[in-house]
Amino acid sequence: MYHPDLIRHPESCPALVLNADYTPLSYYPLSLWPWQTAIKAVFLERVDIIATYQREVHSPSFQMKIPSVIALKQYVKPSEHPAFTRFNLFLRDKFACQYCGSPHDLTFDHVVPRRAGGRTTWENVATACSPCNLRKGGRTPREAGMRLHVQPIRPTSWQLQEHGRAFPPGYLHESWHDWLYWDVELLA
Repeated sequence: MYHPDLIRHPESCPALVLNADYTPLSYYPLSLWPWQTAIKAVFLERVDIIATYQREVHSPSFQMKIPSVIALKQYVKPSEHPAFTRFNLFLRDKFACQYCGSPHDLTFDHVVPRRAGGRTTWENVATACSPCNLRKGGRTPREAGMRLHVQPIRPTSWQLQEHGRAFPPGYLHESWHDWLYWDVELLA
């Protein structure tokens, strides 16, 4: 019987990328490199191989198991504050409407409306579902009789990483488990 990794197509063999301190570069999205990028980084001596798939790649004079976990040799200092993007905003707010808690039909809402001088900043934008956003309209939450669950703040990269750990991806290769710590119950 074949090991599952041996029948795996190379395209489905990404490498988990760890920083030089052996923590993932990112939890959400999970820091993964395609197998080609991982092998190139090995040849350029920029990473150490921590674990491999059973699957191998070949050339006429060389064969190598595809890396499943790699660690950078040089530490990459994460930026203190993440970029303001729709995805990062949703991650900060844990993919839930800050008015009713719904995870569906999400958009973003200016707490102080733009017509009243509100700006598009971390401190003035919150995740809202479409029904709550429509109900609030061009008013402040107070004027609309609505209350935010959490006041918007400018998150640190560390805070976003912590939030991202609550949303593990659907597939985690067994060789990644020792390097990832998700907020889910572990099997004994």
